[in-house]
Amino acid sequence: MAAIKIVSGIFGNSYALIADGVESLLDIFSSTIVWGGLKIGAIPPDKDYPFGYGKAESLAALVAAIVLILVALAIAVESIVKVLMPHNPPKAFTLIVLILVIVVKEIMYRFLWKTGNDIESLSVRADAWHSRSDALTSLAAFIGISIALVAGKGYSSADGWAALFASAVIFFNGFRIFKFSLGEMMDSAVSVEFENQARGIGEQIPGVSHIEKCRIRKSGLDFFVEIHISVNGHISVKEGHRIAHDVKEALLDANLHIMDVTTHIEPDSY
Repeated sequence: MAAIKIVSGIFGNSYALIADGVESLLDIFSSTIVWGGLKIGAIPPDKDYPFGYGKAESLAALVAAIVLILVALAIAVESIVKVLMPHNPPKAFTLIVLILVIVVKEIMYRFLWKTGNDIESLSVRADAWHSRSDALTSLAAFIGISIALVAGKGYSSADGWAALFASAVIFFNGFRIFKFSLGEMMDSAVSVEFENQARGIGEQIPGVSHIEKCRIRKSGLDFFVEIHISVNGHISVKEGHRIAHDVKEALLDANLHIMDVTTHIEPDSY
């Protein structure tokens, strides 16, 4: 698809289509990075990395986001040049190519976005936005070329303006993904809903008075939980240990992608 867009853009005199094709080439690069990040992130913990390799997935998303931002800046610079420099309008056949690209890329976006949500993978969602940005770039190119063809002489710069608009959309999504992936790398807090769900599971265990503290961090596709539970201060150490173990097992069995749970017992002060 990248080759078709670039060749069509060259022969059809459309920079927006060429820029679209270059972005598709970089999509291959970023998808390879995401695939590698997911593959490495799935490696189980070992003595060198006792918390696993999950951060590789976040790192892959970070790299994919940086690629998006760089692509957006490169397209923006060249688009400005095309707007300022007079040139011949694009050829009509480029519209057919763009319609095909928009349909295919939107289908790819929906598939990848659903997959990313199903496995809770930020890097896959980032890759999905590569496809969506490709579709938006193609849509902007379609509109720009249509204006240039319909309006005629003096409107050939519409193609460049279309590419400039597309670069802004790509930059915005690249920055958004960069922000979230950096947050994962820095162990930012998970959603309140997820934390409350973990707290609720702990509070349902017999012997638990309340949850004093619950800290959760995401590593790749999985989560690590540190939970402080309050129990009757007069029970035996053995009984307290059993309650803590029950809390841990309940969280691990809750189908929340929790890799490990660290429990801490506090004597109930109520």
